[in-house]
Amino acid sequence: MIKREKVLSVRDLSISFKTSAGEVNAIRGVELELYKGETIAIVGESGSGKSVTMKAVMGILNSNSKVNSGTINFTSYKNNEKHEFDILKLSKKELRKTINGKRIAMIFQDPMTSLNPTMTIGAQIMEGMIWHYKISKKEAYEKAMELLNLVGINEAEKRMKNYPHQLSGGMRQRVVIAIALACNPELLICDEPTTALDVTIQAKILELIKDIQKKFGISVIYITHDLGVVAKVADYVAVIYAGKIVEKGTINDIFYDPKHPYTWGLLSAMPDLDTNDDKLYTIPGSPPNLLNKIEGDAFACRNIYALNIDKRIEPPMFKVSNTHYAATWLLHENAPKIEMPIELRNRIDRMLKEVDEDGKQTALTIN
Repeated sequence: MIKREKVLSVRDLSISFKTSAGEVNAIRGVELELYKGETIAIVGESGSGKSVTMKAVMGILNSNSKVNSGTINFTSYKNNEKHEFDILKLSKKELRKTINGKRIAMIFQDPMTSLNPTMTIGAQIMEGMIWHYKISKKEAYEKAMELLNLVGINEAEKRMKNYPHQLSGGMRQRVVIAIALACNPELLICDEPTTALDVTIQAKILELIKDIQKKFGISVIYITHDLGVVAKVADYVAVIYAGKIVEKGTINDIFYDPKHPYTWGLLSAMPDLDTNDDKLYTIPGSPPNLLNKIEGDAFACRNIYALNIDKRIEPPMFKVSNTHYAATWLLHENAPKIEMPIELRNRIDRMLKEVDEDGKQTALTIN
């Protein structure tokens, strides 16, 4: 059995933000693990805490943030040397010197906010290499040209002299990926990397990131609300709601055997070309206001299957299998046996019928 090397461990992470309206409890005890070469997707509605969690991992939280509890441990295996970092204990200077860009890189959803409009593409790709590794401009220039070719940009020498506004959206995102890869990071965080792109370019960018991951053996975290993207790229999925992970498991666990009513809602809300229903499902209600203290299960007020206990006590993570966990009282041995909605059950059954000879789900690759 191949030994899995842990890259990232997030334990009991709790983060709040001071605002003019009061203190927002944005992250409420997140637990997450990632291993070398693997891909995990963090899925949830806008405002659920996906990006905040990953900004904490990068050490780039806003100044009004406060980490109330928890640990973020990152393990580097660079140059066959093992180094462990306690992210929350590093100063901003130490983070810039040892982590940001060098070991952990992030791709943001809008490349125009990531790129400096006053600098050429070449200068922006070279900047991190020169700063982190103190290499010559000539060496950095050659490496930048290689990176542009790697991410599929033709006429690399010409593009090195271009400014961001002179490139298309797809090319700008490829440049952002090149910048992220410039210092050979071990962990790549992709925050909605295809949201601003059209569907055909989306597919190319996702395929590009997968190819780069295989080539360099890096670990990847996707932040997304698009389950179609998740199906294309992830090994594991963490479903987050109101600042807490409510279900996690392998891609097959989450898509074929979901246990949490919130996950049922997310899957039911995916467009389905094979259904006769002309209405698109939406999860009722709205996420809770995190300015207020949450009693019980945060999803209870939107959950048509909620039990009395959901309004009083927050559910623990129940073990479904060695890879699958969900925080819902429906999994308690004394809970009534409630099955997922019949429409979702039918959809999953249709997907299972389309499993190809290799055992890979082809239906999941369709948005």
